[in-house]
Amino acid sequence: MTTPWSRRAFLAACSGGAAALGVGAAPRAFAAPDEFAALRARWRTLVLGEGFDPGAEPFASRLADLGRTTRQYLAAMAPVAGSLWPDLPYGDPDPDTDQESFTFSGNMSTSHTRLSTLAQAYAQPGTGLTGDTALRDAVVAGLGHLHDDVYNARRTPFGNWWSWQIGAPQALLDTCVLMYDALSAEQLADHTAAVDHFVPDSAVAVYSGTSTGANRVDLCRVLALRGVVGDDAAKVALARDALSPVFPYVTSGDGLHADGSFIQHTWVPYTGSYGSVFLGGLGMLFALLAGSGWEVTDGNRQIVFDSVERAWAPFLHNGLVMDGVAGRAISRGLSAADPKAIQQDDHLRGHPVLASVLLLGQGASAAENARWRGLVKGWMRRDTYSPPLADPVLGLPHLARLDAVDKDPAVPAVPEPTGHRLFPAMARATHRRPGWAASLSMAGKRIAYYECGNGENLRGWHTGAGMLYWWGDTFTDGQYSDAFWPTVDPYRLPGTTVSRRVLADGAGGDWGAARPDVNWVGGATDGERAAVGQHLRGLRSTLVAKKSWFFLDDTVVCLGAGITCADGTAVETTVENRNLGAAGGAPFTVDGRAEPVARPWSKTLTGAGWAHLGGHGGYVFPGGATVRALRDAREGSWSSISTGGSPTVLSRTYLTMYVDHGTDPVNASYAYLLMPGASAARTRARAAERDWLTVLANTDDQQGVAVRSLGFTGVNFWSGGTVGTLTASDPCSVMISEKDDGTAVIAVSDPMLMRTGLTLTWRRPVAAVASAPATVVSAGTGRWLTLVFGDLRGTAGVSPRITVRLG
Repeated sequence: MTTPWSRRAFLAACSGGAAALGVGAAPRAFAAPDEFAALRARWRTLVLGEGFDPGAEPFASRLADLGRTTRQYLAAMAPVAGSLWPDLPYGDPDPDTDQESFTFSGNMSTSHTRLSTLAQAYAQPGTGLTGDTALRDAVVAGLGHLHDDVYNARRTPFGNWWSWQIGAPQALLDTCVLMYDALSAEQLADHTAAVDHFVPDSAVAVYSGTSTGANRVDLCRVLALRGVVGDDAAKVALARDALSPVFPYVTSGDGLHADGSFIQHTWVPYTGSYGSVFLGGLGMLFALLAGSGWEVTDGNRQIVFDSVERAWAPFLHNGLVMDGVAGRAISRGLSAADPKAIQQDDHLRGHPVLASVLLLGQGASAAENARWRGLVKGWMRRDTYSPPLADPVLGLPHLARLDAVDKDPAVPAVPEPTGHRLFPAMARATHRRPGWAASLSMAGKRIAYYECGNGENLRGWHTGAGMLYWWGDTFTDGQYSDAFWPTVDPYRLPGTTVSRRVLADGAGGDWGAARPDVNWVGGATDGERAAVGQHLRGLRSTLVAKKSWFFLDDTVVCLGAGITCADGTAVETTVENRNLGAAGGAPFTVDGRAEPVARPWSKTLTGAGWAHLGGHGGYVFPGGATVRALRDAREGSWSSISTGGSPTVLSRTYLTMYVDHGTDPVNASYAYLLMPGASAARTRARAAERDWLTVLANTDDQQGVAVRSLGFTGVNFWSGGTVGTLTASDPCSVMISEKDDGTAVIAVSDPMLMRTGLTLTWRRPVAAVASAPATVVSAGTGRWLTLVFGDLRGTAGVSPRITVRLG
C-alpha cells in the first residue's frame, strides 16, 4: 500500500518531473490494442472539442480563463490526509451527521473534477499551460493522492452514492484518458481497480433504483471509459448492452414515455435537468462507440432520436429550457462555496441541451441531423438575453459545436414552432403561438407537487399547483432567469391557487415524496388548442379546487371553481407575478388608469375589467372582478431556498395580481384571460368584446368555454353531465375545433386513466364521421353526434381525435 503524499513530497515530486513520480517506471502488462487507442483518442476529442480556432473568440478567452483557473487550483493544492485542497475536505466525516457525509463525499468528487480541469488545461491549446511538465506531474500526483487517501478499492463509500459511482469516476477516467501517456501501468491499474470497486458490474445488473434513466446512462459512461482506459473489452460490451433498457418507452416511473414525458426519481418531470444528462450522455456514448466493435446498434435507439422533437424541443424556447421540467435544479443559482461562480438559470441549463442535440445528430439520419441543426440555430439566434456563444460555463466541446452551426451558411435558422403539446404522464403542457410560449405545471397521484433533496429547492412547494409560465418571443426572457426563485413569494406563483398556511422548508419530504391523492389531471388537445384541467389538493392543506385552462390563439382562458379550504388562513389565486428586474419600471394600467411606477403600492381593484403591464401583456376579467394588486421590491438569497446557495441578499421588483378568496372559502371561483404580449389597446378591445367568450360552466362539476369566432368549445367534465351542447356520461376532457371547410375535430381524453367506457353526445348536426380511433366503438350521426368509447385506460391520458363532416 502506498502512503499518502505529504505536502513536501508532493511538491518535490512535481518539481522533479516524471521520473520522480515513477511515471513510465512500471512496464505495461500488455500493449493496448489499436482499437482501444482509437477509442481513447476519440474520447479525448469529445472531452476537449474539435474544429475550433484557439486563437479566435470566443475560444481564446475561454482557454485563457481555463489557464487562470488552473493556476489558482495549482497554487491552492495542498495534499494532506483528508484533502487535496483545503476547501474540499473529504476525510472521516462524522458518521452521525448525514449532511457532513454528503458534503464530504461531494468534496471528494469535486476534487476529482478539479484534477480533470487541470488535465484539460494541460491538453488544450492556448491555456498558457499546454504541455507544461510541472502541471502534468501535479495532476498525476494528485490522482495518486486521491487514490491512496480516499478513492481506492479498500475504501467503504459514505454520503451520496452519486459521488462514488458517477461524479468521481467520470472525472477520474476523463483525466486518465487525457493523461494516459503520463500514467504508468501500475497507476492505471490502481485507478481502474478503484472504479471496479465502487462501480461493479452489478451496478447495471438490474434496471431499478439508482440505475435507471439518466443515472443508468451515466453508469454506462463510467463502465465504457473504464474499459477504454483499462483495455477491457468485456467492460465496454457491458456498458453498451446495459444501455438497452433506457431506450424503450416506459409506462410508469423513470425514463421516456410515449407522450414525450421524461421522468426521473419516479415522480418528477425532469426533461430539462436529468433529461439533459440523459441526452448528452447518450450522444457521447453513441459517438464514442460508432464504427467500433461495440457500436450501439439496438434498434430502439431510434426512440431517443424521435424524442429530440417529441420530448425536448417542446420545452426549449429561445435557448432556455423551461423550469417546469427542471425539478430541484431551479434552486441552483449562486453558490456559497464559490462566490465567483456564475448564477445558473434556465438559459444556462438550455445551452447544453442545444449542443447535445447537435452531437446526437451525428448518429441520426441525414434528414434528422439537418432539421435539428436548423432548430438549434434558431434557438441560438433568438437567445438575446443570454447568447449561447457567450455562455461562461458551457464546456468547450459544446461551445465548438454551437459555434460551427452558427457559422454554417447552409443551415437556416428555423423559427419556433406553433401548437399545443400535452404530456399526461408528467402532468405538463406547453403552448406555442407566434410571439409567445407558455408552460403549465400540475401534480397528481403520479406526479409530485415538487422535488426537494440534498437541501435543494426547499420552497418549491406550490410549483405543481397550476403554475403557468409564459415567455415572449423577443421580450421577458429574463422573467424566471433573473433571480426569480430566491426573490419571488413562493405562495404567489403565477397561475396557482394556494392556502397561505405556512409551510416548513422541504415540507412533504424529499425526492418527490409528496403527491396529491387525485386522478383528474390532464386534458384534450387537437395539437393547436387545448382544454386542460387539474383537480387540486393543497400540500399539507385542506384546500381543494378545480382549475381549468383553455389554450387559444392569443389567449389563455383561466377558470377556477369549488375552491374550498378550512386551514384558518387566506386562500389566493395568483393571476400574475411578473419579475420586473432590479429597476422595475414597467407601466401598469387598470381600465386605462395608470398606477404608480416609481414607488411601491398595494390596492384593491374593485370591478376591474382589464389590466395591462407594459412590455409584458394584458389581462381581462370577464364581467369584472375584485383583484388585489401590488408593486413591491422583494428580497431573498439563494441560500434561503438551497443549503448550498449564496447568502448574498438580492432584490427584485414584482408586479403581482391575485384574487383573495378570503379565509376558509367555500366554493369560491375565479375567471380571467391572460394575453401574452398584447398591447393595452388590444387588451381593452378584448375586454369590450363581451360576446367573444362564453363561459359555459364554472362549477365544481364542470368547467367549459366557447369562442364562436374560433369555432372552439372546450369542457372539462369533473363528473358526467351536460354543458352547452355537450353531454358526457362520465368524467373526461373534451375540446372541439370547427373548421372553415365544414369539418370539425373532436379531441377526447380520460385524464383519470380509469374509464372503461364513455358516451359523448354533441347536439350539433353531423353528416358523417371521417376518421376515428379504435377506441370509438360506435358513432351515431344525423341531428346529433353520439360517440361511444370503449376502454380508454390504455390511452394513457392522450387525446383520441375524431374528425367529422358537419351537417
